Amino acid sequence: QVQLVESGGGLVQAGGSLRLSCAASERAFSNYAVGWFRQAPGKERESVATINWSGGRLTYTDSVKGRFVISRDNAKNTVYLQMNSLKPEDTAVYYCAAVRFFEGWPPTKYTLWGQGTQVTVSS
Repeated sequence: QVQLVESGGGLVQAGGSLRLSCAASERAFSNYAVGWFRQAPGKERESVATINWSGGRLTYTDSVKGRFVISRDNAKNTVYLQMNSLKPEDTAVYYCAAVRFFEGWPPTKYTLWGQGTQVTVSS
């Protein structure tokens, strides 16, 4: 079974940038749609960005549009989330998730999840 590992989180000042990576254990990952999610303390998990298998279809939540970019390199079995102009409200644990078969766009259910990486933005 494909396993996902996130990396790239850390502490950054407001206005700074981070790039998160979601690395998969198998090449079959290239057939999966992938989403980045985040969960802040006391809040529900929310979808941040989604990318289809080819990278040709992207979706972003309104609060990150123009600041975050999701991309993938299927040759490296990796999906990225470039986060620019970070704000304190972006502070959360960020998770990547993947699903191979789904209906509609974006996917509403994911079968694979990573362990999460902490992003903290100081003001």
